[in-house]
Amino acid sequence: MNEQTSNLNSQSSAPRKSGRVLIYVVVALAVLLVAALVINFIREGKLKDRNAELMVAYSRLDSIGGELQERIIEIEQLGGNIDTLTMIRDSLEMEKQSLLESRDRSSRQIRQLNDRVEGYRELLVMKDTEIAELKKVNQELVVENIELKTERNELNLDLREAKQTQEKLTEKVQIASRLEAENIVVAALNPSGRIREDEFRARQIEKLKVDFNIAKNDVAPVSGKEILMRIIDDNDNVLFDVARGSGTFVLDGKETFYTAKQEILFDNTQQAVSFLYDKGSEYLPGRYVMELYTDGYLMGSKSFRVK
Repeated sequence: MNEQTSNLNSQSSAPRKSGRVLIYVVVALAVLLVAALVINFIREGKLKDRNAELMVAYSRLDSIGGELQERIIEIEQLGGNIDTLTMIRDSLEMEKQSLLESRDRSSRQIRQLNDRVEGYRELLVMKDTEIAELKKVNQELVVENIELKTERNELNLDLREAKQTQEKLTEKVQIASRLEAENIVVAALNPSGRIREDEFRARQIEKLKVDFNIAKNDVAPVSGKEILMRIIDDNDNVLFDVARGSGTFVLDGKETFYTAKQEILFDNTQQAVSFLYDKGSEYLPGRYVMELYTDGYLMGSKSFRVK
């Protein structure tokens, strides 16, 4: 009886043990599942946080890249050196591309990236100082250039005024140095050698004699001079005969006839000069004008009448 009771008790306790074991297993599995879920949740949270940090870092890099480009343009316009900045900008662009292609960055790498961002910020501050210095230098150059232009304009004005003054003085000297014929006498020599002045008959003129002195002029230098004589009739025609020494010269920009010429050495002694002109034919009645020229200007004139 006791043995049967013991057997019954053993058979009833076995199912209870199996149930407890099953419960333990289920609980353990549930704990492991919860732990796995928690770990996965934490991992996903950290991944999201890193991705967010990466996007923030990328945004900061992109912003700095834009600012770097602005500094490059400004420094280049100011004439500064942009080689180093260009290399830094290109390196930053490569880093941005690498950041987009690989988002599996550790927290340490992200911190290093943020540190580099801060380094770029410091570089921008340094470049702002450089830009300010370049602007100052350029402004000084602009002011200096304006001053130089002003000085150059003033100098050119002074030179122009000096040139005009010199030209006026030269003109005055040229005018003052002009020779003047004085004591002019126009006479007719008849075949017997008798001289008549100012008014005479055509048949009395074998040769025309013109005498004058060159007035004293201390401004005029001693030099060789070519004296030209023009005899103009009542019809405004110049007596002209190449065979008797006539020719042309330029007067007031135009080619003009002269009747006769001779060369002298002006020595400022009030020297006497004479022309003896043989027309070779009879003079027509009327009023004549005799003019004397040298160096393209009129030295003097005298009129006479032929009856």
